[in-house]
Amino acid sequence: MSRRWLEQEGPDWTNKGIITEEQYKRILSLYPERKRAAGLVPILGSVLVGLGILSFVAANWQDIPQLARLMLMIVVMCSLYASGWRFYNKEHDKLGISLISLGLVSFGASIVLTGQMFHLVAYNAASFVVWSAAGLSLTFLFRSRYLYILSLLGCTLTQWYSVIQFNSFSYAAFVLAVAGFGFYWWKQKDELLGWCLSASFLLQALLGFIVLEWPFSWYLIPVWLLYSAADLFKDRKTFYPFQAGALIAAFIFNWFLVLFWGSGNSSWRAEMTAPLLPYLIALVILLCFSLAGKRRHNRLSSGLDWILAIPFFYLLDGSDLPTLLLLFLFSLHLLWRGYMEEWRLKINLATLLFLVSTMTAYGKLAWDFMDKSLFFILGGILLLGLSWFLNRRKQQVLLDGREDKHHEDE
Repeated sequence: MSRRWLEQEGPDWTNKGIITEEQYKRILSLYPERKRAAGLVPILGSVLVGLGILSFVAANWQDIPQLARLMLMIVVMCSLYASGWRFYNKEHDKLGISLISLGLVSFGASIVLTGQMFHLVAYNAASFVVWSAAGLSLTFLFRSRYLYILSLLGCTLTQWYSVIQFNSFSYAAFVLAVAGFGFYWWKQKDELLGWCLSASFLLQALLGFIVLEWPFSWYLIPVWLLYSAADLFKDRKTFYPFQAGALIAAFIFNWFLVLFWGSGNSSWRAEMTAPLLPYLIALVILLCFSLAGKRRHNRLSSGLDWILAIPFFYLLDGSDLPTLLLLFLFSLHLLWRGYMEEWRLKINLATLLFLVSTMTAYGKLAWDFMDKSLFFILGGILLLGLSWFLNRRKQQVLLDGREDKHHEDE
């Protein structure tokens, strides 16, 4: 329950005589108004100050003596940390965390600038792993979501830098993300941090498969492993970011096949597909593991999510049509589950996936023979119409569910 929801529903309760005006005000006082906009100001200010300092130093860096550069980096970093700690202890949390995050950014910049000054040669991304580990330490110390997201973003970019610059997968960055940032999330069980951790895991796994040049279909194994692991736990909403992230990744994989792996692109199969038997064995093990968890927590109906795992890409020809039907069936199943559970997040996700499936089918069928102007006009009308209908249906279902719950309470 939130203050915003109370402000919307409370006047209706008082008009119907369910509670008095005085009771409504007393209930509302238990939920103080959160000043989100004011809390963002120090963070935005810290970002602007950081960009300004970086641009100024970069413009005049060559004119500063080496020793002065080194002292400048140390002084700036220590000053930011010290001032952030001081403000944090004086209960100016937002400003303190903003300054500490600037100190963390200055630490990372100092690593890069020190390497440039002394012409140090790096053979891996170890220095940025150290930076990410420092950010994780600060996260544990200050219990800050902002520091967590900043540090996890740095860890993910470290993996990207390792792949692009050194053509190697950084196992240290991957372990740090899964074990270190995963442990912090486990202690906090925060939904937003769960989404960030899920995205980092999936992106780093994708980068790993690209740089190691493994058959790309093997990527679905860690995706479904992430999905299956979430079925171990009863509190589904806490762990749903990981399942939703895995489903989105599997959906995008199949969507990619529909767009780029049609009947004319079968030559990719040798490089893209894993050997059939070991792939199916691994997939079936994960399926059994997931269904066992669903059965234990009485949610076997969500087992239909696994239709996304059907490997149509092993078909000799024409895999795009059955894969497209698969996307439709999955998005409709997810939409139906969202309506049944009256879960807004799932309804919104299913609506988006259904619209993507519809427009993909429309593009595949109509692009080759329809006039392009007419194609875009009809496509826009179709998209707007479906969006209006699905949003109207969502609001109706959520409203009916709220009214039914109200009648049950009476």
